[in-house]
Amino acid sequence: MTTAYPLAWPLGWPRTGARTTSRFRTGTSAAAKNVMEELRRFSSDTGRKVESVIISSNVSLMDEKPRDPGVACYFRWDGIDGCIAVDRYPTPAENLQAISLVIEAERTKLRHGGLHIVRAAFRGYAALPPPKDASGQLARPWRDVLGVTAAATLPDAEAAYRQAVKLHHPDRGGDPAVFNGYTDAIRQAREELGR
Repeated sequence: MTTAYPLAWPLGWPRTGARTTSRFRTGTSAAAKNVMEELRRFSSDTGRKVESVIISSNVSLMDEKPRDPGVACYFRWDGIDGCIAVDRYPTPAENLQAISLVIEAERTKLRHGGLHIVRAAFRGYAALPPPKDASGQLARPWRDVLGVTAAATLPDAEAAYRQAVKLHHPDRGGDPAVFNGYTDAIRQAREELGR
């Protein structure tokens, strides 16, 4: 489930290692407003609603500069559930401002390339869900997906997941739907085995 707090980083998205500084001079509140304004403009430009927007981060009233400054913006547009996530910069405000600029860039694509180019880009932001059963769980148990035994520990599951990432990550030519099945399986393993 996607939450505004704490940060719900999209499954299968790599995290930035070393962060870099930006030239942005925008506070968290103003940057969040910029994201919402760019989404409004994008919706207006495309003639299609942007809805179900959730900005997810570790920012709280008590901690505007959390240890993990990543931000993920979840939304639905033109039938596509998407997410733009940035953790390149050292503060949530900078990462929010970067998200607003990514959305602005999509508006530029629209002006110069048309709606079909933007749709293709937004499909890239979409996470394809793995097959689920009627209760919303994976159609196959996570142990089966990861290929571990019933007695598997969390380290066993993590090792199997790392191996699956090497073989099936979309950046290495893997099928996104298959890869997302593995990421959903490790999420369920972590929930069940207590991480």
